[in-house]
Amino acid sequence: MKAEDSRQADTDEEVTARNAGMALSGAEADVTTRLRTKAELKQESGLMEAVCERDNLKLAYQRVVENKGAAGVDGIGIAEFKDHLKQHWPTIKAKLLAGAYIPQAVRRVDIEKPQGGTRTLGIPTLTDRMIQQALHQVLSPIFEADFSESSYGFRPGRNAHQAVKAAKQYVAEGRRIVVDMDLEKFFDRVNHDLLMEKLSKKIGDGRVLGIIRRYLEAGMMAQGIVSPRTQGTPQGGPLSPLLSNILLTELDRELERRGHAFCRYADDCNIYVKSQQAGERVLASITRFLADTLKLTVNTAKSAVARPWARKFLGYSLTWHQAPKLRIAPTSLKRLEDKVRDVLKGARGRSLAKVIIEINPLLRGWMAYFRLTETKTAVEALDGWVRRQLRCTLWRQWKRPYTRGMNLMKAGLTEERAFRSAFNQRGPWWNSGASHMNQAFPKSFFDRLGLVSLLDTMRRFQRVQ
Repeated sequence: MKAEDSRQADTDEEVTARNAGMALSGAEADVTTRLRTKAELKQESGLMEAVCERDNLKLAYQRVVENKGAAGVDGIGIAEFKDHLKQHWPTIKAKLLAGAYIPQAVRRVDIEKPQGGTRTLGIPTLTDRMIQQALHQVLSPIFEADFSESSYGFRPGRNAHQAVKAAKQYVAEGRRIVVDMDLEKFFDRVNHDLLMEKLSKKIGDGRVLGIIRRYLEAGMMAQGIVSPRTQGTPQGGPLSPLLSNILLTELDRELERRGHAFCRYADDCNIYVKSQQAGERVLASITRFLADTLKLTVNTAKSAVARPWARKFLGYSLTWHQAPKLRIAPTSLKRLEDKVRDVLKGARGRSLAKVIIEINPLLRGWMAYFRLTETKTAVEALDGWVRRQLRCTLWRQWKRPYTRGMNLMKAGLTEERAFRSAFNQRGPWWNSGASHMNQAFPKSFFDRLGLVSLLDTMRRFQRVQ
């Protein structure tokens, strides 16, 4: 299973768990009552009130504003959001408490995946994002205790780095085969009835169950046309990651029941076994379990039973050594290169210093995520590649051979060498890697301009770990 690129802010641990209580009818009421005592049901009757508490809403508003996301179908952005709430929130709150609030449709946005294809995001309005965040803050502590220790995604106090370290430990212990399963369009194919059944076992407030169902079924708008939705919980809203964890906890429990070593981050899950035969058997049986129990489909084309160093997990891979080391997956290196190229496309009319100011946050953030890497070769090569790209930008900016010769002289080359290099009739990329450009603009030159060195950053992280 491949994790989708967005990371939702972790739930605030200071938010107190509140249980729900509005009585359900029919079979759902019988199931819910059996699972909870009368005292618990009484306590749960105030769950929507807990969602609408001032402190909870204030925190939800703060997180939505800090994320600086795009507007939904109503066109209301961050700048107008506060005034919008001042005018409309009393009415919205009354509808929430009465169980009558109807969410707006979500705005459809299709983005390209790094591995190819598209990922569909559903962007709710800012008001609906705030309500979802308020729900998340109250519901997360209720379900958190039931989540598996091997689940790391979108949970307080847990992160991708912990998952990667656990994966490394499993391989070091001798589980040198990984079952890497890709769920086919997981967020688009979540079964609403199954998910609501799991929610109703913990939530007794019908108003909360009702609004979650309405969020799941909210239509998706594209080019002014709203399409109804009967399955899926599209990424883009704060509630989606929690709902995915609630549904996939059943997978976690099945893997634990079978005694498997695994790491799951949202819908990205790797299972570690000791032989190829065991891996093939696990892949087949878990594929059947997902189809029969959770109505989810495994993408056989993207799933595999392989050596861990032939696959990637959350952007990382492993070396083949007996004591494996974490390394950056080749696809992650290529992704950074693509982002750097995008920044440099418009660099011709700007000074190198300004280009570096723009590129530094990208390099710094990327290295912060990959700070666990234990091999420096790829990082060192990437550093050199970034500097070469910047030298190539300089060469293009100079345009004319005479300008290139004069600038090479200013950088310390002799007149004869500077002009011989300037008139060599080779292309910009060749010249950016040639000795004259490396001598004129060495690493120390870029250090003075403040360019982030990935290798130096990695070493600083390793000293403090």
